Formats: sequence, C-alpha cells, structure tokens
Amino acid sequence: MLTIADLLNCFPVSGELVWIGLRPGRGLDVVSVEAAVAEAESGLVGDRYRGGGKRQVTLMQWEHLAVLSSFSGKPVRPEMLRRNLVIRGLNLIALKDRKFRIGAAVFQTTGPCAPCSRMEQILGPGGYNALRGHGGLTAVILESGRICVGDRLTVLPDEDPF
Repeated sequence: MLTIADLLNCFPVSGELVWIGLRPGRGLDVVSVEAAVAEAESGLVGDRYRGGGKRQVTLMQWEHLAVLSSFSGKPVRPEMLRRNLVIRGLNLIALKDRKFRIGAAVFQTTGPCAPCSRMEQILGPGGYNALRGHGGLTAVILESGRICVGDRLTVLPDEDPF
C-alpha cells in the first residue's frame, strides 16, 4: 500500500501551459503572449512585477475558469484574473512547496495567490469571494529560461524525500 508521502510525490501526468499574460503596468490591460522569458530571482520579462520577493510569477488553473464563470454568471477569461500563467491538466494545489519546470525555466511555488479587491470590479458583485480558493499560486523563478504556450509543466523530484 502506498504511503501518504508516496502519494504526495506521485505526478504521473504533466500539465500544459495554455496561456501567458504580462501586466505591463499597474492598472493596464494584461497582454497575452505566446512566449516569455522567465528571469531567475526576478520575474517575467515585460511584466510589472520584477525583482525579488515571493510573487515573481502567478499561476492559475485552466479548469477553474469554468468554476469562476459559474460563480460570476458571465464568461471569465484568463486576462480578467491578471495572472501570468494558466495551466491545464494538473491540480495546482498539489504543487505546494514543489519545484517544477515549464519549458527551459525552473520554478518553485511560494504560496496561494489571493484575489485582489479589483476582482469585484472586473467580475462584478461577489467577484472577490468567487475567486477565493481559486486564485492559483505564486512562485519564484529558480532557473531562467524561455517558456511558450504548449510547454509541459513537469514536477521535479524532491531532493530530500525524507
């Protein structure tokens, strides 16, 4: 029988990067791109969040867009949520405290990505609460590299499984 530790380290499928968004400045529209450069200890080139900190990149789960559409009563598109990367096919919560690769870059999750008050304006009344628990994750970039829509997200093995 598998232990909980075994199950926590079991990632038989990879996710897929289906959307990349860059936020060029505070309050400006998110720009959808097909590729971006992830710069170690900094962020995505062209995004307003640059430099140190735990929120160099934000990730959202593709499957949650349908949930949010149901909660808000209108179609929710990735750019509305102001996240950087949208991943399909992998439960992002399972990436807690994990390192993973997308394209040539390596990331590590740093925590949940809470919604901002702007979601009330973008999604309408109740938008902030609709996004709670579905806001995705934050991550830092450990190794620089190019990422492209269509790249696989693969979870890296724990360096110390004990």
